[in-house]
Amino acid sequence: MKKEENIPRKFDSLSDFHSAFGLPKPAHPLISFIDIEEISVPTEESFDFFVLNFYKIAYKTTLCGQARYGQNYYDFGEGGLIFTSPNQVFESPKSSASGYIFFIHPDFLLTYPLVKKIKQYGFFSYAANEALHLSAKEKETIMSIFEIIEDELKSRIDDFSHDVVISQIELLLNYGNRFYNRQFITHKAVYRDLLSKLEEILDNYFNGEKPLNIGLPSVHYLAKQVNVSPSYLSDMLRSLTGQNAQQHIHHKLIEKAKQELSTTSLSVSEIAYVLGFEHPQSFSKFFKSKTKLTPLEFRKSYN
Repeated sequence: MKKEENIPRKFDSLSDFHSAFGLPKPAHPLISFIDIEEISVPTEESFDFFVLNFYKIAYKTTLCGQARYGQNYYDFGEGGLIFTSPNQVFESPKSSASGYIFFIHPDFLLTYPLVKKIKQYGFFSYAANEALHLSAKEKETIMSIFEIIEDELKSRIDDFSHDVVISQIELLLNYGNRFYNRQFITHKAVYRDLLSKLEEILDNYFNGEKPLNIGLPSVHYLAKQVNVSPSYLSDMLRSLTGQNAQQHIHHKLIEKAKQELSTTSLSVSEIAYVLGFEHPQSFSKFFKSKTKLTPLEFRKSYN
């Protein structure tokens, strides 16, 4: 069968995925635990990319070595844990790898609070090069949870299995939060360089023509400049400064606005346009929400 150019194969069910990649039928229709070495590269139906309609939590030992963070590289001695949400595009495997994959169909979470809570875990939106790199002890913790889930699927699916697996998923995600926080802390030297780069990018942005041409800087714009995902950028900044990326941009906006109001004779409308606001009223409302003063009140109090 000839593949259609640039059209990813979409998998809505775990059974279809297992069948396409030469795996036995999943023990449960909505969750599965897979040894990556058992995955076969599709031959009958060829496709370069595919989309999964389920959550994916993968531990890959092949992430050892250098991993990139922004403009820098950092050496890791252990494997990496990757979280991805439904409807992400993946490239079909071209070579063998090792590790484990845990798939969770969103329907498995229905009727449980986790169906909403899972969307609050930012690491499901991180890029592949922003994997959680585990220490030997952390790997042991994660693998013990994987073993409990695998055991439930293989030996005793009963009235309690659903509750047990849900509790293990929540535990896994909470450990993900803890270990990512550790990663942000232990890599602070790298992230401080990234923070300095962000400050330089924002300074150049507001000192140039970009606000007039493209408006206010966005989180996606900043993330693209430093080669990280928007979610990872926000979580990294929060660990360093207590502010997410949007709050960081707003802080810079207020600093720049105060500078213009206190050192120039530009009108409030002119300052609004210089900063990238489409309407002066939006600038005045934003400024007051952050400072409790209108731009004119600030200028008067400063003078």
